[in-house]
Amino acid sequence: MNEQIIKELFNTLIQRKKSSEKISYTSHLIKNPELLAKKIGEESSELIIDFIKNNKEGTIKESADLIYHILVIWVSLGINPEEIWEELSSRKLISGIEEKKNRGVE
Repeated sequence: MNEQIIKELFNTLIQRKKSSEKISYTSHLIKNPELLAKKIGEESSELIIDFIKNNKEGTIKESADLIYHILVIWVSLGINPEEIWEELSSRKLISGIEEKKNRGVE
């Protein structure tokens, strides 16, 4: 994932958060957290379906949709992408299995 594209999109979404929800879908989602949560579920499900069907083009499109909605959540909660990168960086020295054990997840 190109970090610069994420930063640019994130900054655009911050600006759109300030817009009227009548003209900005991003603003509408932020002001309606239940809808945003529903969209995350929908996009995740659509991504899973395209992955299972081995649909590369669909997987690309649904991945982009899911990333957009994840970024909207970050904007909504005031999470900077750098915080996510730091979390990911902290996990790179530990296996996924070990990390899940540390969180009590199987």
